[in-house]
Amino acid sequence: MGNSALKAHLETAQKTGVFQLTGKGLLEFPEDLQRLTSNLRTIDLSENKIETLPQLMGAFSALKNLNLNHNKLSALPMELCKLKKLETLHLNNNRLTRLPADFGQLSALKTLSLSGNQFRTVPVQLYSLRQLNVVDLSKNKIQSVPDEVAGLQAIELNLNQNQISQISVQISHCPRLKVLRLEENCLELSMLPASILSDSQISLLAVEGNLFEIKNLRDLNGYDKYMERFTATRKKFV
Repeated sequence: MGNSALKAHLETAQKTGVFQLTGKGLLEFPEDLQRLTSNLRTIDLSENKIETLPQLMGAFSALKNLNLNHNKLSALPMELCKLKKLETLHLNNNRLTRLPADFGQLSALKTLSLSGNQFRTVPVQLYSLRQLNVVDLSKNKIQSVPDEVAGLQAIELNLNQNQISQISVQISHCPRLKVLRLEENCLELSMLPASILSDSQISLLAVEGNLFEIKNLRDLNGYDKYMERFTATRKKFV
């Protein structure tokens, strides 16, 4: 892409606080954006070929939305964790295997999309994000959900299309979890904690495409309690 085109994008971004440059085959994060570190609220660089993010990422003090879907990122810089106003982070379809150690410092983060990466576990950093509402970890390589999941504050957790065969009973202690998606995993019915049905806040449990027939869910203790929550939630949206 020519300099004049980039210049035009930068001028627009300076006025609007939004920089969008998608599907242009970019190999790296545009260095010229460092001129706009204090006024950009949204950066959308999805559908490019960016492999690494620069250290200057941490300087975007006003940034609320960052979209890097469909790139070639295999790691995130620690500096990203300095974005104290970041509310939405989209990193679907990259090559990530883990999050930076300080990721839990993204204290304003509400929506995190990590679908289509290479995660083998639910990242522990998620458990310290107090504002988190939605986490999408679908299409990864996660095999189990650990005890620590009880600390997750999210309202919706999407674990569809992983390799999950074990789920800690602690998931029923998630204080705000209402929607749990576990479609197309490797779950036997006996591995699904009955407490999810009998003793949790979860009002939508999606488990199609596992190693049991959906109708057999009805045989589990607590199914009636779950259906009460499910029906009550549905009524709210009608």
